[in-house]
Amino acid sequence: MKILQDKFEFECVNCGKKFSPAEVMYLCLDCSSQNQPGQPPKGVLKTIYNYHQLKHQNIDFEKLVENRFAHLLPVKSINSFPNLRVGQTPLYHISGFKNQQFPFELFLKDDSQNPTYSFKDRASALVSAFAKENKINTIVAASTGNAGSSLAGICASQGQRAIIVVPASAPTAKLTQIVMYGAKLVPVKGTYDDAFDLSLEATRQFGWYNRNTAFNPLTIEGKKTVSFEIFEQLSQRVPDRIFVPVGDGVIISGVYKGFEDLLNLGIIDKVPEIVAVQTEKSDNLVRNINNQNFEVVKSSTIADSISVDIPRNYWMARDYLLKYNGKWLTVSDKKIIAASKILSQNTGLFAEPAASAAFAGFLDFHKNNLIDQGSKNVILLTGSGLKDLKSVSSLVKIPEPIEPNVNNLKNLIQ
Repeated sequence: MKILQDKFEFECVNCGKKFSPAEVMYLCLDCSSQNQPGQPPKGVLKTIYNYHQLKHQNIDFEKLVENRFAHLLPVKSINSFPNLRVGQTPLYHISGFKNQQFPFELFLKDDSQNPTYSFKDRASALVSAFAKENKINTIVAASTGNAGSSLAGICASQGQRAIIVVPASAPTAKLTQIVMYGAKLVPVKGTYDDAFDLSLEATRQFGWYNRNTAFNPLTIEGKKTVSFEIFEQLSQRVPDRIFVPVGDGVIISGVYKGFEDLLNLGIIDKVPEIVAVQTEKSDNLVRNINNQNFEVVKSSTIADSISVDIPRNYWMARDYLLKYNGKWLTVSDKKIIAASKILSQNTGLFAEPAASAAFAGFLDFHKNNLIDQGSKNVILLTGSGLKDLKSVSSLVKIPEPIEPNVNNLKNLIQ
């Protein structure tokens, strides 16, 4: 199915100015010229569709599902996407833990089932599809690991060249993925923010297409598909609450954007309560929400995927949380590790620390009786625990080998 190229436009989240896709590819030309080092960038663009026309064409949710949401994606054809199953991940219903039954409904959206075991494949797939349609072959990204390994894998499936700039401290498993997918890995002596800035300079110097989170507005559009799927999997019902791990603020903005699109089409009449969960050691988004001036605190957390000093999508995420009465909280690294163990041992799902942070946020709400009886609650599990084994090493004790006889086995299991 071919889709008209002019079916969408961009709107700056700061000044509200609108641009056609032919005018701008990344940030608002006016607001981005005023950006200052050490501050969240202004000028991030929101993708706006002609909702009135879609209503006039009687595009209901069944038609959206039939074409895998192509009417609400900024590409010409869904055939431009990689030949991999990106999205359509499981939504598991969890009735309780062992002997404890929940008085509410809990669902786990397991995005570790994406091709590179990360939620980031949703964004990478859309960026790659757009590049394919526009005959762009080289894509660059800065990453703490997941976005980089995602782009590397998606580009490998599309025959595209990926260049991934990462802080040298990124987890080995993620760096291994990048190399195995055949991408060019560029470790830098510095932080994610240093890698981000270097990738932007490379974009200017070499003309590479940039996948960077928020900087490229299509990353938000790719991630919003999770909201469409949740609505679909819940038999076209809006959940009461969704727990989302937050670093740059792109995933949570994508979740909001998906439901906002459905709201604008009249398919739903409310947006769920969305809970932003950050770590105590990387809380630069939620800590500044009510501040007049943004203040940066150096991040240092085991949850590398959400370890961010300068949230690149701060303004959009902040606006969404305030507009739709979202909630936010922080959890300690200790609680994240404990949550990872509880999640694994009670559900059989092993999540990386960033995803476990969202689960830790749920446990905090549950402990403080903040979840209504009978309500529907969703937790986004954004990546596999196999991507960062070091973070849970304190929980893992491998037994010493035994001589293979039943008495030794009996002693070991007692």
